[in-house]
Amino acid sequence: MDSNKDEAERCMELAERYLREKKYEEAEKFVRKAQKLYPTKKAEDVLAKVTGLSKQNQKSESEPTVRKRQTAPKEATCNQPSSDYTKEQLQHVKRIKKCKDYYEILGVNKDATDSDIKKAYKKLALQLHPDKNKAPGAAEAFKAIGNAVAILTDVEKRKQYDMYGPEEERMQTAQARQNQTAYNYTRGFETDITAEELFNMFFGGGFPQPEFYGGRARRWTRQQDQQAQHVHSQQANGYTTFLQMLPVLLLILLTMMSSFFISDPVYSLHSNAKYSVLRTTQGLKVPYYVKENFHTEYQGSLRRLEISVEEEYLNNLRHACFREKNYRESMMWKARNFGDPELFSKAKNIETPSCKRVQEMQGA
Repeated sequence: MDSNKDEAERCMELAERYLREKKYEEAEKFVRKAQKLYPTKKAEDVLAKVTGLSKQNQKSESEPTVRKRQTAPKEATCNQPSSDYTKEQLQHVKRIKKCKDYYEILGVNKDATDSDIKKAYKKLALQLHPDKNKAPGAAEAFKAIGNAVAILTDVEKRKQYDMYGPEEERMQTAQARQNQTAYNYTRGFETDITAEELFNMFFGGGFPQPEFYGGRARRWTRQQDQQAQHVHSQQANGYTTFLQMLPVLLLILLTMMSSFFISDPVYSLHSNAKYSVLRTTQGLKVPYYVKENFHTEYQGSLRRLEISVEEEYLNNLRHACFREKNYRESMMWKARNFGDPELFSKAKNIETPSCKRVQEMQGA
């Protein structure tokens, strides 16, 4: 059944391509074939559209003309592998479709760090980008890995996903099977950024944007232009003035409300009345402090938390080391300008304890 579904998707892609090229006969041929292989509502709608356009085209061609009949190339059949994609590319897409959660999609375990997750995403993104992989379902698989990396590299969203994600995924999968439709990776845990924008963040726009994403961006730009023209035409109206101030008022309101919902950090590197319980990381033995209810409230990965503690501690040490070296060099420069050997010797021997600590931790 899956093979029929993949072939049907390929036929629908060819039908839509011929429809854009106004080759209605070829489009109708492939959409009918897709409907036979795997009937869907989309194929039914496209077939109705193609049939209507084909009739209109036949009426407009009232004058007899001799035209060369354009046919689909032999390699563009949906029963045979197409030259547009390789068997390996199709296997990548099929693997993503069978995955049950975001960790499995990226091929990492639940204790993976942000660096591991990003590295796995980069490898998969180069294999699944729609501009490179033309296999059926590649666009959906590309969105799936983009959604996965966006959720798993966000601390709060990953925490929520670890708590509720797998159950949500199974519920959606069961519903998808009942409806005989493909699983929708964009439901449940969504991200506010598109898969293409994520790709450009990682690779700096290594591939040209495909028509699917570009069309979306162009539609968004046209909408913004129309809104801007509408506001500009009514600037003299008092109601327009209120609308112009509304975003500012909303921003102030959201800022005030956010203070009630922003949660405290999980830990602190310094002891205070709120963070009074001392803990030490297992790796580099870095001390940090948590709240008294840490054991009952925190449900995330302790290993990832301690990695964050160690990274923050090392960053603070590096900044302190930079200040210590800068102070020593400035004192040596002053002594050299004054021509004072004794002062220069003292300046040269100024200790940099933070730098020593950084070297010790890096060695460990």
